[in-house]
Amino acid sequence: MNYSEAIIKGILLGLFMAISVGPTLFAIIRYSMHHSYKAGIAFIFGVSFSDIIYVTLANIATTWLEFLEDHQDIVGYVGSGLFIIMGLVSLLKKYKPKRPKQGQPIAMSKGAYFKIWGTGFLMNALNPAVILLWVGATISVAGTTLPPRIVFFGSCLGIVLGFDIIKVLLADGIRRRLTLRRILYLNRISAVCILAFGFILFAKVYFHISLGH
Repeated sequence: MNYSEAIIKGILLGLFMAISVGPTLFAIIRYSMHHSYKAGIAFIFGVSFSDIIYVTLANIATTWLEFLEDHQDIVGYVGSGLFIIMGLVSLLKKYKPKRPKQGQPIAMSKGAYFKIWGTGFLMNALNPAVILLWVGATISVAGTTLPPRIVFFGSCLGIVLGFDIIKVLLADGIRRRLTLRRILYLNRISAVCILAFGFILFAKVYFHISLGH
């Protein structure tokens, strides 16, 4: 695989991941709606960091990643539990949306941003589909020298992160044009979607339904 092929394949895989509808999409919307684009950025950085770890492990510690794949039921149960808890908390918590004053960002502590970053990291890291995707991507470039593989995964991760940033900015821009009641409704819808993903993931693991594409 030459560099041009690596770039094209990386972009195509990145686009597939970027436009796929998953729990992280609704979490991005929820955090951006709740707080501001900064909270959404913190979340996607957590997601991106877990992707980088998996890509690194897939290329230098394949046996460890294969161990995770072999124990995907455990990972699936933990991941589904995280999604269900997150969805229930968001759905049941009494949330009063606040519209920031013009030019005044919503104040958040560094600890709050780190918590959001950790949520993004865990939501992505404990999703068995993510593990299977990176294992499959690594297998698809097996036998390729290191530089083209770096270009392939770099292009893919760059596309995913770029689209996630666009999602955050769009969500924040939409939030500023919505009424507080509609923001509350969107928050409930987002919570229900995350909760549904949790139950779907649990059902797939419990009934041994394929977690692949």
